Amino acid sequence: MNLLHHPRLVQCLAAFQSRAELVMVMEYIVGGELFERILDDDFEHTEPTSVQYMRQILEGIQYVHHQSIVHLDLKPENIVCVSRSSHWVKIIDFGLARKLGGPVKVLHGTPEFMAPEVVSFEPVGFTTDMWSIGVICYILLSGDSPFQGSSDMETLNNITAARWEFDEETFSEISEQAKEFISQLLQKDSRCRLSSDKALAHPWLKQIAPSATKTLSKERMKQFLARQKWQLDHSQEKGEVFALQKLQIKQEPHFLESLQDLVEVEGSSACLQCHIESFPDPEVTWLQGDVPIQESPHLHVAYEENGSCSLTILELTAEDAGQYVCRAVNDVGEAECSARLTVCPQQKVTEV
Repeated sequence: MNLLHHPRLVQCLAAFQSRAELVMVMEYIVGGELFERILDDDFEHTEPTSVQYMRQILEGIQYVHHQSIVHLDLKPENIVCVSRSSHWVKIIDFGLARKLGGPVKVLHGTPEFMAPEVVSFEPVGFTTDMWSIGVICYILLSGDSPFQGSSDMETLNNITAARWEFDEETFSEISEQAKEFISQLLQKDSRCRLSSDKALAHPWLKQIAPSATKTLSKERMKQFLARQKWQLDHSQEKGEVFALQKLQIKQEPHFLESLQDLVEVEGSSACLQCHIESFPDPEVTWLQGDVPIQESPHLHVAYEENGSCSLTILELTAEDAGQYVCRAVNDVGEAECSARLTVCPQQKVTEV
């Protein structure tokens, strides 16, 4: 988040890190989710206002992409209004964002907004976000979700096949330019999708709003949000994991963050931390040298669902010094990383 400073992005105001956790102080945004705001009685929902929102979203994503970062979780819930009376929006929730510097594959996301390359466990890129923006735009103009199936499995199959269409009745009042814009984003081949730069230059986003325009129906949007709420209340996340397992998307363990060498003083504590990405979840083993570590009042091992892994050593002694290894194994493969812990003797205080 330290790299991302733009008026279309939520801002990180401060951050504090301890051995056990990272605390981030984020900008407070009071306007609520854009799609919820659209349903307000005093909120005008037209194609030109939709252009205004899409332009703002793309301005934010263009900046993110220029920093070599992909968001990877763009969806309506992550587009919020700055205030309850404003038409300005911001993009939030960069918890799944990744900086690109080589091939990156991911196993996460919200099914309706996943790009085909995510479902197929192929390398992602900047146009992975552009697919999600295409889905958001489709829903914004119609209230319908282009790939929604009766189950997460069916939804993911629809995405993999890039099976979608413009419903004649729903899109009867939507311009051809808007439909062309969406079509150029929802391309199965990621190389054929518009980049953020080209999307912002598209004629649909360059148009000048007419003095009078037809208001779009909000009924389908209400139904979409009601279904989203129902899915959330019925543990949508469990459904996502089940669908990915059904598709047998597997990944051998690898370390997003490796262990770092530490130097500590006798009597203090040390926390060795790393971050593992793997599917299915790995079996994690810690070793000091070649000897497996057993938990005790002196040694605490933790592994979180998000892949964060740590070994905490309390009341350090000289015997705790040495090379530590974290090894992760699943049925696809294994990986390990290591770091050295140096324990320095306490300096005696000489009385004068």
